[in-house]
Amino acid sequence: MKRNILITGSTGFIGKNLKEQLGEKYNLLIPSHSELELINSESVKNYFDNNQIEVVIHCATAGSGFKRGRIGNENQQSEMIKQNLQMFFNIVNNLQDKKLINFGSGAEYDKRFDIKMIKETDFEKHLPTEDYAFSKYILSKYIENSNKNIINLRFFAIYGKYEDYKSKFISKAICKNLLGLPIIINQNVKFDYLYIDDAIKIIDYFIQNEVSKKIYNIGSGKPIELLALAQKINKIIGKPSEIIVKEEGLNKEYSCDVTKLLEEIGDFKFTDIDDGIKKLYDYYKKEIDNLDMTKIISED
Repeated sequence: MKRNILITGSTGFIGKNLKEQLGEKYNLLIPSHSELELINSESVKNYFDNNQIEVVIHCATAGSGFKRGRIGNENQQSEMIKQNLQMFFNIVNNLQDKKLINFGSGAEYDKRFDIKMIKETDFEKHLPTEDYAFSKYILSKYIENSNKNIINLRFFAIYGKYEDYKSKFISKAICKNLLGLPIIINQNVKFDYLYIDDAIKIIDYFIQNEVSKKIYNIGSGKPIELLALAQKINKIIGKPSEIIVKEEGLNKEYSCDVTKLLEEIGDFKFTDIDDGIKKLYDYYKKEIDNLDMTKIISED
């Protein structure tokens, strides 16, 4: 029989890819807000009582308006932290012997500083002050000390179809190229990019297997500069866009050491960045007329 997997945040980037790639392998439970309101403890309890859940994949986070400090009001930021904690602990309080795969973030290491090939053992060197990162930090601390079957996957930069093409660099750069517009980089920086198909395979491993650790960095372990990515996009598409870098120098790096992950999952073959860009280009080439390019076209 197929295992019953509850996915929260199923309308987001990773959630959509989980549904598409794992929908035939598992019985995916993808409730609407009316069926499951994660910040309401009674709603969560009722949903767990009425459904045979074996694994929870917790992708959901407080609404995009709250995320990463885009709303500056302190009360609103405090509400974002509160909602992220409510969602997580409402699930944990009904978890019993079920497995929970929680989506953490590399921001837990505090993006005010260079996060350069960082290891899980470097956690707590800095306490993040930004609201989104701080809420993830609190959850990670709980998971680390919990005796429940909870795994925290600290994702870094994932790219692929269904991501926000209006703001995510690789998708946005491909769309700009297709529209004949310049690719704009505010400041060059190194990111650790992981192709979405690889991320789904890694998540599937954690669904199927009991693992030895609580916390894992999830990335490719191969950081690359945005400028190099823009140059690759131009080369792969074969129709060079102008590349504009507004500010000199390198911004703070955002990359991770994935030794612990590879020790767990074994001989994993990551998608080469060129292959990932080509696949994403093929996707946007087909979809370009169905997408809203207003923001990309009007960008300075």
